[in-house]
Amino acid sequence: MEDGDSFKMILIVNVCREKLHYLEFVKPITDIFEENNKPYFVKDYKKITKKDLQRADKAVICGTSLMDDEFINNLPKFAWVKFFDKPILGICAGMQVIGLMFGSKLRKKTEIGFFKEEFKRVFLGMERKQEVYHLHNFYVSLPRGFEKFTKSEVPQAIKHTEKEIYGVLFHPEVRQKDLINVFVK
Repeated sequence: MEDGDSFKMILIVNVCREKLHYLEFVKPITDIFEENNKPYFVKDYKKITKKDLQRADKAVICGTSLMDDEFINNLPKFAWVKFFDKPILGICAGMQVIGLMFGSKLRKKTEIGFFKEEFKRVFLGMERKQEVYHLHNFYVSLPRGFEKFTKSEVPQAIKHTEKEIYGVLFHPEVRQKDLINVFVK
C-alpha cells in the first residue's frame, strides 16, 4: 500500500533492525492483509508520527528475531501506546512493548518451537488447546489493568480490561493467521 494514502488504514509497526528480520516477522503480516484486501501502511517504530497515528484505525506491533532487541532501549518511542484510543495488537516483541509501557517487568525465558497453549476463554477467535509457535528470549509479567487468557505460567495472550489492547507472545503469523484477521475485523 502507498504510504501517502489519506484514508484510514492499519498501522503495522516494524521493530526489526535488520531487513532479513523484516521479511520474517513483518512481511507475513502484510501478506495476510493483502490476501484479505485490508489497507495498511508499515512504519519503523522510530519514525511514527502523530499524523500516522491519526490516519490509523488500528495498529499491529510486530515481532522480531531472538537477538534483535534494540527496541527495548528505545521505549520512549512507544509512548503513544498508552494514549492510542484505537485497537492495538502486539505480537511477541509487540506484547513486550505493551507490557513495558503499562508497567510490566521484562523476564528472561527462551522458548522456541511449537507449544500447546490452553485458552481459558475465547481470545480473538482462539479457544481451548491450540498449538502455537514460540520464538522469544523474554516475556513480560502481567501488566496492571490486563487479564491473562492462557493457563500457562508465562502470559501468552493478554488483553487490557478497558481498552482494545491485545498482546500475544506467540507468533500467529506462523500458525494462527485467523487471530490476526479477527483482530482486523
